[in-house]
Amino acid sequence: MHIDVLARRALCALLLVAATLAHAGLLDDFMLAVANDRGDAVRAMLARGVDPDSVDANGDPALAIAARAGSTHAAAALLAGKAKVDATNAFGDTPLMLAALNGHLALAKALRAAGANVNPHGWTPLAYAATGGHDEIVRWLLSQGATVDARSANGTTPLMMAAREDRYAIALLLIDKGASVNARNENNMSALDFAQRGNDAALVARLKAAGAR
Repeated sequence: MHIDVLARRALCALLLVAATLAHAGLLDDFMLAVANDRGDAVRAMLARGVDPDSVDANGDPALAIAARAGSTHAAAALLAGKAKVDATNAFGDTPLMLAALNGHLALAKALRAAGANVNPHGWTPLAYAATGGHDEIVRWLLSQGATVDARSANGTTPLMMAAREDRYAIALLLIDKGASVNARNENNMSALDFAQRGNDAALVARLKAAGAR
């Protein structure tokens, strides 16, 4: 009797290991399908019970992976499967932030239509779009109510990021939309300081003309 109990326990353990390995393999396939924008495959695996909010080994939710890669079909499948639209990765990035950083406007619009927050606490999609140099996304985010002077945890604004990354056209757009030219972050750096450090004479002149000091 004791041997039978041990045998059953061993069998259960083996079945559990097999199930775990099978799930891990399915999850790997799922993340690969998301990254490669295979919407039909994503939908099929969701139908098999894969969690739409599954995360990879780096802590990235599936929707964040889709947003970074511009996987519009996979993102649509995930959103239809009720993935959390503002789920963050290990760095606190939302899918909309990653879509904005990487210039994926159509995907950003889909996320917004699903309820994505344009003004999360801390770093924002607008700051990320300014960093990436995506003028059209900056304009669209502003039309969606993005806060022009939203501050990150260290006080950095979208205008500072545009100046730091030498995004002249975006800096002008933000200034025209009322961005503060004299805001400073916790390191006492302003947009003017970033422009001067980058030797961007045109932006330095424009910031000074707008009252930067």
